[in-house]
Amino acid sequence: MSRLALALSACLLGTTALAGGLGEMTDAEREAFRAEVRAYLLENPEVLVEAMDILQAQEEQAAANRDLEMLAANKDAIFNDPASWVGGNPEGDITLVEFVDYRCGYCKKAHDEVAELVASDGNIRFVLKEFPILGEDSLKASQFAISVLQLHGPDAYKSVHDALIALRGNPDEATLSSMAADLGLDPAPILARMSTPEVMTVIEANHALASTMEIQGTPTFVIDNTMVRGYVPLDGMRQIVAGQRG
Repeated sequence: MSRLALALSACLLGTTALAGGLGEMTDAEREAFRAEVRAYLLENPEVLVEAMDILQAQEEQAAANRDLEMLAANKDAIFNDPASWVGGNPEGDITLVEFVDYRCGYCKKAHDEVAELVASDGNIRFVLKEFPILGEDSLKASQFAISVLQLHGPDAYKSVHDALIALRGNPDEATLSSMAADLGLDPAPILARMSTPEVMTVIEANHALASTMEIQGTPTFVIDNTMVRGYVPLDGMRQIVAGQRG
């Protein structure tokens, strides 16, 4: 109804009938006016399409402005959180942040394209934020990855991250133990750390940040001053990066 109301307003703004408002008309005048408007819209339906296009553009601009406000208010937590893995070019002129869930199909789809973007560009600082939202297996995978980061550093974390994204089965204890061993890591300390406050605090902080940023799905990307909710193909990501460089 709000879109229709806006469309009607767009049609009526130039009419003398609105000078005093519909409320000041008699019942007969009001009915005649409504009939005239209806006839006009039936004869010119493109007016409704134009009005809805205007409304959509206004809504998109309002959402973009809202994103800018949230990004400015949470800049340090997004871009400079010491608990998050940082890769790519640490001195890059663009920072790309990804909120990721290992069980998310679109995160898996985006993985190689994001890696290609970062590698081919050479001037992107890349930050990963563990954001498990798709159930217990998502949580286990993130706990494992964060444990590896805290115990063994960024290189081991990136190897585990890539392995978890590619994982087709469930991240049960046997699978995670085998994954750690394949990477030359002792599984026992990693598994023991997964449910500790040190790990869970990171996940809770990322969930709190996502809530503040009105992020509800994965992947979600922050590219400097732009929020991208959902998967975008490689060419689209390159265009966004180029737009941020201006």
